[in-house]
Amino acid sequence: MAITLTDKAAKHVQRNLDKRGKGCGLRLGVRTTGCSGLAYQLEYVDAAAPEDTMFESNGIQVFIDPKSLAYLDGTELDFVREGLNEGFKFTNPNVKDECGCGESFRV
Repeated sequence: MAITLTDKAAKHVQRNLDKRGKGCGLRLGVRTTGCSGLAYQLEYVDAAAPEDTMFESNGIQVFIDPKSLAYLDGTELDFVREGLNEGFKFTNPNVKDECGCGESFRV
């Protein structure tokens, strides 16, 4: 089991943690929503929850709750710029289908 961040994603997260002046990493999770059923959630973490699983990738600690872990195992998180847009891109080997708007997925 592993969750990884590309070098670009790790640098982006570290810059934001530095700007915040606090935090120990990034929480990655899923929530029920959208056309296909699940959507990704990202937030900065100030303290790990006791039930979290922690991975470290490119110097960044990534925390995942037990419910989300089954959906996210093997996911790579990248940070991409496409034209005027920029944001995180998830490469998740568990995804079977995505909705047309790109906001949700199904495993």
